[in-house]
Amino acid sequence: MRSLLLLFVAVPIVEIWILIKVGSQIGALFTIAVVILTAVVGVGLLRQQGLSTLLRARQRLQMEEIPAQEVIEGLFIAFGGALLLTPGFLTDAVGFACLLPVSRRLMVRRLQPRVAVWQSTRRPPDSRTLEGEFKRHD
Repeated sequence: MRSLLLLFVAVPIVEIWILIKVGSQIGALFTIAVVILTAVVGVGLLRQQGLSTLLRARQRLQMEEIPAQEVIEGLFIAFGGALLLTPGFLTDAVGFACLLPVSRRLMVRRLQPRVAVWQSTRRPPDSRTLEGEFKRHD
């Protein structure tokens, strides 16, 4: 809980510091323009990646598979989109990393072992279920 509180205090302070430094180098108007541009580009990327992930999840469901990878990626996409709408360069960098497929999949792969997800397409075995094959001979 403390680290979360520290994060909510530290990130805005770092963002303000970076915005001031960048603004002093390129000017306030250009800094604001870059922040707005990253938000606009981010919304477009969010839409495109979100739809792509949704379509992949639907395909898995049609194949009667659990779309665990797509669900986790969807969470990263939503988080990345929120970060891109937050003004600042640090949050934009993390937001783009969450939205770009290569970096997002790398982060998901690193997170997945820590998340217990049952990825089987069958129900969990119980004592009343018998595994076997059935053939009908007429």
